[in-house]
Amino acid sequence: MTALVVLASLTLAVLAAIFVPPYWRRYQRYRLMQQPFPHAWRQILKQRMPYFRALPADLQLQLKKLIQVFVAEKNFVGCDGLQVTDEMRVTIAAQACLLLLNKPAHFYPKLRQILIYPSAFVVPSQQQDAAGVVREEPQVRLGESWQSGQLVLSWLDTLQSAAVTNDGHNLVIHEFAHQLDQLKGAATGVPLLATVGAYQRWTDVFSAELQQLQQQLARGETTFIDPYAATNPAEFFAVLSEVFFEQPKELSVRHPQLYQLLRQYYALDPLSW
Repeated sequence: MTALVVLASLTLAVLAAIFVPPYWRRYQRYRLMQQPFPHAWRQILKQRMPYFRALPADLQLQLKKLIQVFVAEKNFVGCDGLQVTDEMRVTIAAQACLLLLNKPAHFYPKLRQILIYPSAFVVPSQQQDAAGVVREEPQVRLGESWQSGQLVLSWLDTLQSAAVTNDGHNLVIHEFAHQLDQLKGAATGVPLLATVGAYQRWTDVFSAELQQLQQQLARGETTFIDPYAATNPAEFFAVLSEVFFEQPKELSVRHPQLYQLLRQYYALDPLSW
């Protein structure tokens, strides 16, 4: 009898470890979403988030609920003496959560910390020259997305890119698109999709469009898509995510297949805003 009691207790403990955390997380998120959105945060959105004003009312409400959970769950860390404020948290969260609208809320499950620098930051880098000599060449960065649960942003560039909503450049959207890409592991330019057929369609279209961009640049042509997108498939997806939200009309006209795939993936149609 004692052995049966011990076995039952262990079984209950295992089941609790499996099922209680997800249930509790959903409950906590539900409670956060039921709380009134802080008035001070509304002012931040009005001042720093032009996207918010353009969204339909239902998406505005959805975005505010996502922001409340995101700010509560993620750890924001100031670097180089920067003191993190609610303005920083809400401004970053609002842009990051744009990418989560109309989808099952996962809130970037691998992401634990968002490191914020006052402006562009320097990272160590090694470059190998033609002779095979490796040299230390520090690089200046505006943002980075890491698989290890961290994302890095320049606050100055976060503000500047958020303020202008039609130039095809948004630092936060770019880095959080990488986070979406990294949900299944290394960033490959192919995020998690719903079906096998969706993967095949995505790969066919994106590969052809990336190759076309690379060929245009090799010929010295001016391109609508930023040349940085030609770096690799992961950067292609991240740059196109910026363009999708910031220049939807131009993207839909110039690259209709890309626009349709991104519209399906993000479950949004910025053309209608």
